[in-house]
Amino acid sequence: MSTQRKEEFVEEELSEQSIHDFLAAHPDFFERHSTLLSSLNLPHASGGAVSLVERQVSVLRQKELRLERQLRELIQVARKNDVLSSKIHELTLRLLAATDLHRTIVIIEEALRSGFGADQAVLVLFGEPEAFLDINIGRFFRVVQKNDTSLKPFSTFLNGSGARCGNIRDSQREFLFQHDADEIGSAALVPLGEGAEIGFLAVGSIDSDRFHPGMSIDFLTRLGDLVAGSLKRY
Repeated sequence: MSTQRKEEFVEEELSEQSIHDFLAAHPDFFERHSTLLSSLNLPHASGGAVSLVERQVSVLRQKELRLERQLRELIQVARKNDVLSSKIHELTLRLLAATDLHRTIVIIEEALRSGFGADQAVLVLFGEPEAFLDINIGRFFRVVQKNDTSLKPFSTFLNGSGARCGNIRDSQREFLFQHDADEIGSAALVPLGEGAEIGFLAVGSIDSDRFHPGMSIDFLTRLGDLVAGSLKRY
């Protein structure tokens, strides 16, 4: 008499990936097995365990907090932009009312110092210094020929296409801010006109983080366009 040998049944162990794929393909699984959902426990940071539902609620709360924080940051940025827009508008009206170059430069200096909170600011205009001897605005206003050797440290900026922000070289600080050079932690260099056609504006801050390469330069670009347009009138 012969006996037929039964094949042994080997249960295949489920992998994490197969479980993941199954649940992804059947998103309604826990709806059909609600008792299983409520009985599952997950490790908690406190060392205990929480149900999967509680864990989901916790994740949603954390996500909500992140969204609230992002919203607050966006609101703060919007408020700052609104303030800057108002100041640009005010400066525009004052520059339109100016009747000569001297008054225009005075208005720009006052706006940077009081309106925009600059610790130091310098307006560098390209031209013949002798042609501007009648304009005395102190250290704020500098006139140099565009090919002057003192501008060599600014060659990369002057050949660039936009404003530059961040820490500047010692030679640049000393040229711009002279005796106050050591106090300047960061600065913004703003070209006036296409390719710094007529000069540039330098705004310095004692705060090393006030101006940095990652910041938006939209406001500085608009300021540069406004200043350049007002100076070209003369």
